[in-house]
Amino acid sequence: MTDIEKTLENKSVRPTAMRILIYKYLAEKDSAVALTDIENAFEKAERTTLYRTLKTFEEKGIVHQIDDGTNISKFALCEPGCNCEIDQDLHLHFHCTHCDKTVCLTEHKIPHINLPSGYIAEDVNLVIKGICDTCSKH
Repeated sequence: MTDIEKTLENKSVRPTAMRILIYKYLAEKDSAVALTDIENAFEKAERTTLYRTLKTFEEKGIVHQIDDGTNISKFALCEPGCNCEIDQDLHLHFHCTHCDKTVCLTEHKIPHINLPSGYIAEDVNLVIKGICDTCSKH
């Protein structure tokens, strides 16, 4: 059994061939990817299969969805041990306005924010926009 298969099974996801391929694809990326990026990488796969795989991965805490302000949802693998809980697993995201990449800055955690009484947080997303380290060197 491969590491990917173990990871999927540990999250109660059956490791089908397509799920393994999508996980591997995401693991090889250094930035978050859109559904269209995945569709282009797997041209022969059904769009609904790809979408359902991403949704399953998101529900099981394998990937997280990033809203970087471009109106295109992007997906990135969660770091080991992440369970995407608002109080402990949230990190910054950086969107480069030059190359259009969005990256997870997992080492920079979002601190817990105490909301006023009666407010209930359902999602937190902090995106910093600017020029990434690669683009700033050019």
